[in-house]
Amino acid sequence: MQRRQSSKHSKQPLRVHDSNQTDLSAWRKEGSINTEKTVQNQQSPSDDSKHNSLEQAVKFFEKVQDRVSLKKSEGLQKHLSTVESIGLERGLPPEVFDTLLTVALSGKLADTVNTRLLKSLVPASVIPESSVVSSVSWLCVSKCTSNVQLLFLRWLITMFDFIDCKEQLHALYGFFFSFIHDEKLCPYVCHLLYLLTKKENVKPFRVRRLLDLQAKTGMQPHLQALLSLYKVFRPELMSITLPGKMKTYFKNSEAPWKAAINAVRRRNQANSPVSQALCLGTTQPQSRKRKWNAQLIIPASSANAQNLVGNSEKNSANDFFPVEQLQAFTQLVENIHCLEFPSQMGSVLTNPLLLHYMNCNKDESIYLRLYYWMGQTLQEECTWCVVENSQYEEEFKDFLEIIYKAECFLQEGFSSCEEFLCRSLPLWDGSCCRSQILRLVSWIPLSSFSEMKSHICDPLAQLFFTSSLYFKCSVLECLKELLQNWLNWHVVRLDSESDYQFRSLNTTLSGLVDGIAELIHFVGWISTVALRLENNCTFLLYFVLDFYEVVCDMYLKYNLPLLIMPPAGVFYPALLSMDSVSLNQLCYIMYRYRTNLVAAKENELTKKKKQQFKFSSQTYQEYNQYIIAMVGCLWTSNVFQKDNHPQGVRLDDELLKKTGVQEFKNSFNIVYHPAMMGYAIHFLQQACPDDPTFNFSLIKGKKWNWYLDYLYAQGLEGLKLFVESSINRVSQASQNKARNVEV
Repeated sequence: MQRRQSSKHSKQPLRVHDSNQTDLSAWRKEGSINTEKTVQNQQSPSDDSKHNSLEQAVKFFEKVQDRVSLKKSEGLQKHLSTVESIGLERGLPPEVFDTLLTVALSGKLADTVNTRLLKSLVPASVIPESSVVSSVSWLCVSKCTSNVQLLFLRWLITMFDFIDCKEQLHALYGFFFSFIHDEKLCPYVCHLLYLLTKKENVKPFRVRRLLDLQAKTGMQPHLQALLSLYKVFRPELMSITLPGKMKTYFKNSEAPWKAAINAVRRRNQANSPVSQALCLGTTQPQSRKRKWNAQLIIPASSANAQNLVGNSEKNSANDFFPVEQLQAFTQLVENIHCLEFPSQMGSVLTNPLLLHYMNCNKDESIYLRLYYWMGQTLQEECTWCVVENSQYEEEFKDFLEIIYKAECFLQEGFSSCEEFLCRSLPLWDGSCCRSQILRLVSWIPLSSFSEMKSHICDPLAQLFFTSSLYFKCSVLECLKELLQNWLNWHVVRLDSESDYQFRSLNTTLSGLVDGIAELIHFVGWISTVALRLENNCTFLLYFVLDFYEVVCDMYLKYNLPLLIMPPAGVFYPALLSMDSVSLNQLCYIMYRYRTNLVAAKENELTKKKKQQFKFSSQTYQEYNQYIIAMVGCLWTSNVFQKDNHPQGVRLDDELLKKTGVQEFKNSFNIVYHPAMMGYAIHFLQQACPDDPTFNFSLIKGKKWNWYLDYLYAQGLEGLKLFVESSINRVSQASQNKARNVEV
C-alpha cells in the first residue's frame, strides 16, 4: 500500500524534502542548500555533536528487531536519552518521526521505553502526514498496549496542528470511529473525531452508534461535543435536544508535551537563523503556543510544497480551493463557493480574507469549531487562572489582542470569550492584561443581563469601587463601547432580515430593551458611587457624561424605543461642576434628550408609527425636573426656589442668607457659575477694558446678549443648543429694537 511506503523505506538515507527545512544528513553536509549553510555556520560544536548523536540514535532504533531490555542495554539507554534531550530541548526534525513512531507503536520495546519515546516526540517544524498515517496502521495489529494507544491518541491531538496536511488522515475517519466503544479511548477518540469531522463524515449509522452509546453511558461531555457537531452538519438526522451552553468538552491532552513545546518555541525565537529554518511555516517566528499561529501559511513539507501547482489543478476539478493559496480578495470572490476552512481554526483570526468569508458564511459549524478552540485556549492559557502561566503574560496579551481585532473586524463578539470572562473575572486582579480584558468586555454578545450581571458586572463593580481613578474611567469607557455595540447590532438587525438567531442568545426587541435598560441603570449606579468616592473628579465625570451622550440619542440615532435619564448623582455634580467642559457636555446631553422625547411624543400623538413601546410618564417627569433645575440655575437664577427634584438643591432663603453670600440667587447663572466665571472675566476685559473691578453686574441687557455670543464663539456649542431649544427668549426683532433704542 502506498500508505505504508514511508515505513518500507525507512532505512534509506534521510533526505531533504524542502529547501526551508533541514534533515539530519543536511546538517552534516556543506553547500547543498543556502539556508543550511547559514544554519551550519552558526552552529556550535555542541550542536554539531547533538546532531551526530541524534543520527546515531535514529539508526539504532531502525535496527531494533527483537525486544530489548532497557536495564540491560546501555545502547538503548544512551540513544533513548539522546532522543529525549534533543526532542524536549530543540524539537525533532520531520524525517525522524516515521522511525520513532514505528518503534513506539510496534511493541518491540517495553511500555516504559515506548512511553518515553512518545513523550519526547516534539517537532521542531512540522510532522509529515505519511509518518502519522504509517503509525496509525500499527493500531490495526494490536502490537502495542492500551496505555500506549491512549498516549498516542493524546499525542496526535496535541500535535494535530503540526501535521503538514491532513487529506490522508481524513480518509481514516472510519478507522478512528471504530474505537468509539472502547471506554478508555472514547474521550480522546471523540476529541480527534471532532477535529476531523466534515459534513460528509456524518452518516446515519454513526449518529445511531453515538446515541446508543450515550443511552448506555449517559450524557458524557465528549459525546455531547461530537453529537453537537453532527447536529450542526446534519440536523435532520438528530431529533434530540442538546444543552445550548458549551461546556469544556474534552480533557486536556497536551500536559506531557506542553513544557517541551514552550521550550522549543522560545529557543527557536531566540535564535533567529535557526528559527527561520525550524519554525512552523518558516515565514516568521511563531508564538510559543502552537494554537496561536499568527498566520495561515503553507506547511513546509514536500508533499505539499512541491506539488502545490499540481494540486491546484486537481482541486479545480474537485471543486475545492485550498485556503493556503488564498492571497487576494479577488481570489476569495472567485472561489468563495469552493473554499474550506482549515483544521487550524486559530489561523482564521489573523487572516482578513478568511474573516470576510466567515462573515458571509452561515455555517454554524465554523463558529462551533472556532469557539471550541478559542474556549480551550483561553482556559488553558489564562495567566491569572493558571499559576504556571504567569510568566507568559505578554504572549497572552498578544493572543487577547488578536481576538479583539477579529471581533472588531467581524463587528461581533465571540460567545467563547463571554464564557471565558464569566469564569475568569471573579479571579481577576484588575491589573493583568487590563486593556485587553476590558476590550473583550465591550464585545460581549447581546444576552440576558441577569446572567451577565452576576458573572461579569458584579466582579467588575467590586474592582471598580476599590481601584484607581484610571481603572474606573477604563471600565466606564468599555461599558460605553459595549452599549454602542449592542445598539449597532440592533440597527443592523433592523436594516437586514438576515438570520442572526444562531449568533445571539436573545434577539427579541423586548429582550434588547430590557437588557440595555439594566446596563444603563448599572452604569448609573456605579457612576454615582464613583463620583462620591472621587469627590466629583472632573476627569471621571467626563467619562460618565460620555456614556450618557450615547444614552440620550438612542431613540433617534439607533431607533430603539428607550430613553433613561441620568440619576441625580450624575446630573447635579455635572450641573454644579467647576469645569466648563462638563457643563457644556451636560447642556448638549439635555438638548438631545429633549429632541428625542419631542420626536417620540410627536410619533405617539400623530400615530404615524404603531409603537410597541411607549416612554413612561416618569421619564418625562424626570426630564422636566432637570430642565427646571438647569434653567433656574443658568438663566433665571431661581434654582434654590424652583428646583422640585427630591435630590435637588432647593433651599430656604433663611438658610441661604446664613451662608453670607451676597448674590446667592445668581450664584450659578452663566455669569457667576464657577465653571463660567473665567469666561465672564475675559469678556469684561474686552468689553470694559477701563474697569479693573470686574463688576459682573454690568453683564446685563445688551451686554448679556454680547456675552452669550462670546460664549458661543468659545466653542460652547452644547450651551448654545440648550439655550436656543429650552429657554424662551425675547424675539430677535425685539432685541434689535432694544439695541437701536440704547444706541
